Amino acid sequence: MSGLRVLNPGILSLMQDLGRFGYQHLGLSTGGAADEHAYLWANRLLGNKPGAAAVEISFGGLQLEAEVATRIAITGADLQPTLNGTPVPSWQTLNLQPGDRLTFGYPKSGVRAYLAVQDGFDIEPAFGSVATVMRERVGGLDGKGGKLAAGDLLPCSTSPQQSTVAISPGQLPDYAQPLTLRVIEGHQRELFPAEELARFYREAYQISPQSDRMGVRLSGPELHPLADGIISEGISFGAVQVPRDGQPIILLKDRQTIGGYPKLGTVFALDAFMLSQRQPNTEVRFAPMPLHEAQLELQRFYRFFGI
Repeated sequence: MSGLRVLNPGILSLMQDLGRFGYQHLGLSTGGAADEHAYLWANRLLGNKPGAAAVEISFGGLQLEAEVATRIAITGADLQPTLNGTPVPSWQTLNLQPGDRLTFGYPKSGVRAYLAVQDGFDIEPAFGSVATVMRERVGGLDGKGGKLAAGDLLPCSTSPQQSTVAISPGQLPDYAQPLTLRVIEGHQRELFPAEELARFYREAYQISPQSDRMGVRLSGPELHPLADGIISEGISFGAVQVPRDGQPIILLKDRQTIGGYPKLGTVFALDAFMLSQRQPNTEVRFAPMPLHEAQLELQRFYRFFGI
């Protein structure tokens, strides 16, 4: 077995794919790439299957050494990658030879980068997915939810060297631009007084440093629903949950499967992907979105990537 050897795992590097489906009744989160847009592009550039396993690199610091000739693609946050000490661009394919060293710095923009390899990393799924959920100790390289560690081998196949494939400049995301999160309101919006809803959409919130893959905590105008709690129910990706302190939490890929706090609605998935690339203390705003508009836009997105 050969592949890419981990010299330094960085701050937080996890194996991810599109997530774990069909197991929430067992209490298992879906997990999966926090930013599916960047993740799917990494595999598309290589001609991989959309759900091929890739590395999600949060906040940088990952260092790898190739033990095999292969091709890779880097997308997502600008972590200032270098190959053998020379800066290399993201959002395109690169050829690796045995002995090459790939190093990621720290975010120039964004939070999470994705590293895909030709044909995907060869990792045994756990409950149908390699997605790493550390809290639940499932998935990942070891199958037990472990983050990457120094000395780990990321197995992959040999691939012939090929010419560069890159995304067109017009398709590159801008992780520094102001972000408005579109919300599909749910039936529990009736628990929120009209004046509070108006303030929610009118004023800005800031991303708390206490955010993680489970959810993005916000600080800003407090929301006080007419009920402190509800009967526990399933929680969707992007749910806008309001705990007792009145500060909204946007629930992401590693969210709990059920919860009993009121939920104003759900952040549109494509906006939630972009939210996962915003650094702490970044300002965000909200706007309502019709359900049919969200459905059509999401269908176009997944059809583009062959899903």
